[in-house]
Amino acid sequence: MARYRGPVGKVSRRLGFGISEKGERILSKRPFVPGQHGPTQRKNKTSDYALRLAEKQKARYAYGMLEKQFRNTFEKARRETGETGAHFFILLERRLDNTAYRLGLGKTRQQARQLVTHGHITVNGRVLNIPSYVVKVGDRISVRPQSRQRPYFKDLLENGQPNRRVPAWLRFEAADLVGDVVAIPTREDAEPGISEQLIVEYYSR
Repeated sequence: MARYRGPVGKVSRRLGFGISEKGERILSKRPFVPGQHGPTQRKNKTSDYALRLAEKQKARYAYGMLEKQFRNTFEKARRETGETGAHFFILLERRLDNTAYRLGLGKTRQQARQLVTHGHITVNGRVLNIPSYVVKVGDRISVRPQSRQRPYFKDLLENGQPNRRVPAWLRFEAADLVGDVVAIPTREDAEPGISEQLIVEYYSR
């Protein structure tokens, strides 16, 4: 499935937001927009539309989605009862590729997505290669038995993911590379530093 494959550093600097751990590192070293005049460029007043667009782009790039799928997820959230913005981020968190990332099976969301599409991840014992699958309470996510012999997963079994905290809505058995969905995530479990209200306003214009 299509996804953004361009430089994460340039996007992070343009948005002023690290769209990945690599993007955060680059942004911390070069906290200005890309381009020849980036360090000295004067900041002009940003329109309301540009602010809303930037907020939408932060979330879209952070979760590694293209516009059509991103908007379809938003429309699904809009049909839910309650706060659309909160429902939207909860749906983003419940994607299988993001869940694999939160469990620490992938070092980045991009890598977790690749693990899913290449058939290394199972849900309830069955291989599922659809990154957009929405997990539910009771789902068990694990590494396919045949895949555990690969060097990447052997290293993961031995060393884990340093400094990776598994959120409370998931339970992870590192010794078996098995995770369980024990609750529905909340907005606070999703990416911080992004205003869901501005995204709602963007799509409601």
